[in-house]
Amino acid sequence: MKLKGIFLSVATLLLLLLKFNGAVGQSAADSTSLYKVETTDGNEYIGTITLEAADYIQLKTARLGSLMLSKSDIRSLTPINQDRIRNGQFWFDNPQATRYLFSPNGYGLKKGEGYYQNVLVILNQVSYGITDKVSIGLGTLPLFLFGSSYTPVWLLPKVSLPITKDKFNLGAGALIGTGLGESNGGYGIVYGISTFGSKDQNLSLGLGYGYADGGWGKAPTITISGLIRTGVRGYFLTENYIISTGDGSMGLLSVGGRRIIKKVGLDYGLIAPISSDIDTFLAIPFLGLTVPFGKGKTRY
Repeated sequence: MKLKGIFLSVATLLLLLLKFNGAVGQSAADSTSLYKVETTDGNEYIGTITLEAADYIQLKTARLGSLMLSKSDIRSLTPINQDRIRNGQFWFDNPQATRYLFSPNGYGLKKGEGYYQNVLVILNQVSYGITDKVSIGLGTLPLFLFGSSYTPVWLLPKVSLPITKDKFNLGAGALIGTGLGESNGGYGIVYGISTFGSKDQNLSLGLGYGYADGGWGKAPTITISGLIRTGVRGYFLTENYIISTGDGSMGLLSVGGRRIIKKVGLDYGLIAPISSDIDTFLAIPFLGLTVPFGKGKTRY
């Protein structure tokens, strides 16, 4: 009961924070008249295109006025919505909007979009959108680099169903794992998840059943996770689990953040196991890097 009470408190706090942020974060009407221009020398400009010729464009910006930019100097030209502008500043897109620290949410990758994720240097994972609703991922923990004869690998198929835009999304998927170098029966988990809110602030409730060596778990694992935008480049993250064991249950609580550096997401946090068998508080550090790739830009 104590463990469930802690997770209920986490969910309640997230709901209150989401409600508060939604009230103060109202945005302007949806429009794609704004563009983010990245030049070959690494500069970025935001404005409206007031003139386009064969070899240059004229971009009207709020701070620098009108700029004449040669198309040969433009690396990317990306349409953006007015709701990405807050108090005159551009709020960068979430580079890993389909996941928290590690667990997924109900949002999915668009067709042609993908990302590479690295956790604590050793865990590597790549995900790619096959369609707007179906994605596939591949991950590994290359233990052979440390002399081990066993290297775990896994596939991550996922289906995402947007029910209400930026308000409610459903997802279902699996982690299908095996090991290279040794004979084993495989391992993994199948799950379903509901996500309430936008890609910038949401709450997810999930349910999953694990399996190993051909046998399924008798009780589900429950997840309660969420994120809240804290500024132009920052997020608050929490990812939490209730895991059924043979004689009870244990929990994993985490708090952390995400920092957007250019287009890369840096995730950090602490993960704390909670169980009646654990007498002392233990916090395990988490550090991850997410690098998005794929389409999503208009290029000259």
